[in-house]
Amino acid sequence: MSSNNFLEDFFIGQFINHATPRTINEADASIYIALTGDRRPLFCASTFAKQLGFDKKPINDLLVFHIAFGRTVQDISLNAIANLGYADVRFIHPVFSGDTLKCTSEVIGLKENSKKTNGIVYVHSHVFNQDNTEVMSWKRWVMIPKRDSDINIKNTLVPNLPQSVDLNDIKIYPQLKINNYDYLSTGSKMLWDDYSKGETINHTHGITIDETAHTMATHLYQNNARLHFDANLMKNTPFQKRLVYGGHIISLCNSISFQGLENVLNIAAINSGVHSNPSFAGDTIYAKTIIKDKIEIEDRTDLGLLRLRLIGIKNQDPSEIESLYKDNESKIYEKNVVLDMDYTVLIPKGK
Repeated sequence: MSSNNFLEDFFIGQFINHATPRTINEADASIYIALTGDRRPLFCASTFAKQLGFDKKPINDLLVFHIAFGRTVQDISLNAIANLGYADVRFIHPVFSGDTLKCTSEVIGLKENSKKTNGIVYVHSHVFNQDNTEVMSWKRWVMIPKRDSDINIKNTLVPNLPQSVDLNDIKIYPQLKINNYDYLSTGSKMLWDDYSKGETINHTHGITIDETAHTMATHLYQNNARLHFDANLMKNTPFQKRLVYGGHIISLCNSISFQGLENVLNIAAINSGVHSNPSFAGDTIYAKTIIKDKIEIEDRTDLGLLRLRLIGIKNQDPSEIESLYKDNESKIYEKNVVLDMDYTVLIPKGK
């Protein structure tokens, strides 16, 4: 498949075997921490990981996602106007330093927008390691321009995307052991039992997006979408400047949410996610979390799941946001809301 694809180059059922497999190493993990401020002990302390039953520390879930996502950009979203959202994101198998990731995608939907100059492509992507073990998968939709606005897109389909990842499809790593859990490494004793459904956590600190940091992060993932790098191109768009990769916003919000969710071990699934407004260098990102649900895990009395709604907000204290939407009927987001993500995390239970 050509790497310079426009809307009319895609068709439903199209299978893409993406080029450029990537071996992940400890340097990648260290650079990710430097660029996002991530503090989850499972991903930055071998001693903590070994206490939980791993032979060595796994690679951060979101780093795996971003690097795997980067495999798909050349074929799917090099010319993207915007990456709009995600659904049914499954973290299936842990990834470790030295693993090599490769990716495939299938086009599962296609829609022409009313202006006839662009449309939306829906894809289902799968990621495999060097042993052909599937490590994660996701569905996403992206706005792509046409090469020729006079061409009509004939075979269209908007797929029926699930509202959440089915609990039967959430993988709990079998090696996880909580009997020697180290609270000193997380700095908190807040566990599954201590959170309440409907509770809101306003995470108190923000991160200002640095031009160099967001550029380096996107290079780290080998995401070469033009809207993130080509300032000259972007001068001629309504944005007039480069957009920050939406995945970087997810990582910043996840990092910010450590304060208040210190004992979350890993992301079990991303049910859905929307990049509701663009972010740019110089914006300051804040976050708040709403506890949507508390879920028991069959045959595990030591672990539970929290279903969370992570809200990313730019240039405004999250406690000042009264509503996410300009009006509740249209569900059009307020201009400072940059991320609305529904995800499920794994966390220890109390004794």
